[in-house]
Amino acid sequence: MHRITGRTGGDSLIEMSPTDSFNDNINGYDQHAQDPSSTGSLQQGQSPSPLRPGVCVDTCESLNTSLASLSPSDYSDSPPSDPQTLERISGLTGLSRKRALFLKFRSRIDKQQQSKDSVFFRDGVRMIDFVLSYVDDKDGERKQERRRLYEANLVNVGLELETEDKSESEDGKTYFLKIHAPWEVLATYADVLKVKVPFKANDIPDNSDTPMNWLSTPFRLPEHIMHPQPDYFTAPFDKSKSDFFLIDNKDTFFSSSTRNRILYYILSRCSYFRDECGDKDKKGIKRLLNNGTYTAAFPLHDCRYWSRSKDANCESDRYNLHKHWARFFCFFKEQPLNLIRKYYGEKIGIYFAWLGFYTEMLLFAAIVGTICFIYGLLTYDDNDWSKEICSEKVGGNIVMCPLCDKKCGYWKLNTTCNSSWQSHLFDNVGTVFFAIFMGIWVTLFLEFWKRRQARLEYEWDLVDFEEEQQQLQLRPEYESKCTNRKLNRITQEMEPYLPITSKCARTCLSGATVLLWISLIIACIIGVIAYRLAVYAAFASIMKDSATSHLQVVGPYITPQLATSVTASCINFVIIMILNLMYERVAVWITDMEIPKTHLEYENKLTVKMFLFQFVNYYSSCFYVAFFKGKFVGFPGDYEYMFGSKLRNEECDPGGCLIELTTQLVIVMTGKQVWGNIQEALVPWLMNWWGSRNARNHPESLYSRWEQDHDLQSFGQLGLFYEYLEMVIQFGFITLFVASFPLAPLLALINNIIEVRVDAWKLTTQFRRPVAAKAHSIGAWQEILNGMAVLSVVTNAFIVAFTSDMIPRLVYMYAYQPDGEMNMKGYINNSLSVFNISAIPLASKPDDGESPSWFNSSITTCRYRDYRYPPGHEKEYSVTMQFWHILAAKLAFIIIVEHVVFLVKFFVAWMIPDVPSDVRARVKRERYLVQEYLHNYEVEKLKIQLSQNGNSDCTCTPTIYPSIPKHEVLSECL
Repeated sequence: MHRITGRTGGDSLIEMSPTDSFNDNINGYDQHAQDPSSTGSLQQGQSPSPLRPGVCVDTCESLNTSLASLSPSDYSDSPPSDPQTLERISGLTGLSRKRALFLKFRSRIDKQQQSKDSVFFRDGVRMIDFVLSYVDDKDGERKQERRRLYEANLVNVGLELETEDKSESEDGKTYFLKIHAPWEVLATYADVLKVKVPFKANDIPDNSDTPMNWLSTPFRLPEHIMHPQPDYFTAPFDKSKSDFFLIDNKDTFFSSSTRNRILYYILSRCSYFRDECGDKDKKGIKRLLNNGTYTAAFPLHDCRYWSRSKDANCESDRYNLHKHWARFFCFFKEQPLNLIRKYYGEKIGIYFAWLGFYTEMLLFAAIVGTICFIYGLLTYDDNDWSKEICSEKVGGNIVMCPLCDKKCGYWKLNTTCNSSWQSHLFDNVGTVFFAIFMGIWVTLFLEFWKRRQARLEYEWDLVDFEEEQQQLQLRPEYESKCTNRKLNRITQEMEPYLPITSKCARTCLSGATVLLWISLIIACIIGVIAYRLAVYAAFASIMKDSATSHLQVVGPYITPQLATSVTASCINFVIIMILNLMYERVAVWITDMEIPKTHLEYENKLTVKMFLFQFVNYYSSCFYVAFFKGKFVGFPGDYEYMFGSKLRNEECDPGGCLIELTTQLVIVMTGKQVWGNIQEALVPWLMNWWGSRNARNHPESLYSRWEQDHDLQSFGQLGLFYEYLEMVIQFGFITLFVASFPLAPLLALINNIIEVRVDAWKLTTQFRRPVAAKAHSIGAWQEILNGMAVLSVVTNAFIVAFTSDMIPRLVYMYAYQPDGEMNMKGYINNSLSVFNISAIPLASKPDDGESPSWFNSSITTCRYRDYRYPPGHEKEYSVTMQFWHILAAKLAFIIIVEHVVFLVKFFVAWMIPDVPSDVRARVKRERYLVQEYLHNYEVEKLKIQLSQNGNSDCTCTPTIYPSIPKHEVLSECL
């Protein structure tokens, strides 16, 4: 028997599509006339291809035994047509009957083989552009009617449909509706959406070679992966001028991402109501998914990610992405951004371009931050003030006042020896340098990203995209919910609009909801502060007899301050995670309630709400420790209490609150990153491992491509949004509070190296292929990053000035050192004020029933952290002149640092243009060529028309398209 080869691409014994199999001139059997499961598989006058001649069927006799053993339902691809099929075959005799049985059985085998790795219809020719799945349930009649009307309208639009019966699915319940968009439909909607397509090869030489380019060889990917498509000049597609563009093959002219974007545009606007009903609200695939008419709607991945497609006509971009991008061991390689854009669309491509660029820039910040930390380690032994604290002569003889009422006792200063040494690692001269460096780094990052983004905008045909697309395309939800209509001044067409009264009411309700949730966060933070105040006294009472001193390793480091800080930070982190889960749904709900007009407006509104919430949620505790803790304490005998309660405001350690801010930052930032990686990587990996294990144990669980993709998780419209949000929150941690923890960029760098590959792995292996979308930038996140960059300069200057002890030390060294030497000897004694113990209120003394082991009648004074006159002075307990000198120095430091950094930022922004000069030249040349080529095209077209009308003698240029000199065209374009 001869081998019949079609375009199904499998390794089956016979590779012929069922469509060809059932169009045989001898038996006259037509599958499409009998098989309702292939609804719409032939559209717009297409006819099935005849069976190729020369096929030998002398082995049909060998199939009789197998056919006899099959149930009647096994004779056909579609069970509903079995009786008719068998009746038709029974009417044949002799060789014709044997041939029909053979072809029927062969088509079933061929279909099963093809389905494992095919993205084509059963004819093996038409590509599956989109898949809808559904199941029959109790409410089947209503949903079936909706599906019937919806699918009929899709056919009227020009789409071609083909249904896979539920008997072909693994669960035996799911139907799959495969959708194909023919050339006419794609061309029409490409014209509507102004899809840019090539019209001329790029003739500008690439001079991007850099000196010593060979050093980057280990980090490069193969050329066909980095640049899967040639470089062309492009122009918006015009269906009436299709011969103007470089169309070699209509089947592959539009990429798969462009095809599924067009399909989703159609599906989102197609109705499922009768014309006589006039219910305009019944429109779009999203509503059908929400009401359960369909269970899923998705484009197919092009092949299985672990192997190349065996079909030469099917692309293997997913396999290439998994091999060169989605594996962790490729972490040092560059990202194939052009291939990502080709497969997933520009919006996802822009995200990974930004994430990769952000990670590259983090490398420089991580190096400088690590150097500053190493500097702290190297100067560890030169820390004079810590030596004084730890000294028995100084710190051992200084008795400090109680840090809380009643349960807290007097304590020796040298008990804070360890925390003082730890604080020096982050609170040193290198901290000031690093704070200034990060202010400049964030400017360089944002400016260089603008240049990188401008280059991508040109290379990916996104120049002027926002004005042409996002501002004019209405959301289907907006069109369906807004019944009022008015004239659009731009399009001069009637369009729906939301009345101003309804819009204001919805906006006010949305704003009130956001304020309510932000107030809830603040209330939770106040609760955590109350916990800190209450628990500190408990820890102090427990540890006053050194209950943890028997612990050999960590015992000396466990203090009431550390225990309180760590437990409060952990509780705060848990509250943050819980509030995040709750607010995510609330933010989506209130944004939907506002009914934004366009997709861009929807994303911007949701971005602002989520960022405001996350900003307060993640950073409020850090702001409290940095700028409020220890600032409103009072002094012994006149302490400040929280909201008039019995809880005394917290004090900072003698070494300052910087080490506690570092602890808070490490716990929240690291905890967030670890939890995010567990959610994003570990859980999907375990699910994938369990699924793979079951597949190995049950080989029959291999099923069709559309069913495999159906079972994958959905990336969702908010998937990319949350990825941006996660990175922006991280950006805030490494910029707003980086002066307290120079290693924050290093932790962020390590996380992002993992994040890039985890996101790539999830998108390639764990998620259905998302619908492609266009985006010319990172959107509202750009303005948020700019705002955080400005705020970071202010916060870091205030942290160095008010949270760190850097300024008081410098003031002491230069102005108050008693010996006039440039050292820190005597600083600790100078920074502590004296209080007379007899002035302590009775309420703060221990009860009579308690054992006052800490009390010593021989101690008459205690010390506290402040600059106040001692008892007996005429200005007793008033602030000293040194306090005002330090305050003036702090304010001067803030003003000088802010002005210097801002001047450098503005200078750098002025020096670095947002658009590279070569990109600007390419954009101008492309616009010039579009005008020139279109002009010549129209002229030639008119000449042809005139010659066809009998004016072949006329060779002059028509006056309505006069010849324009090139320099005039160029000047007009430029």
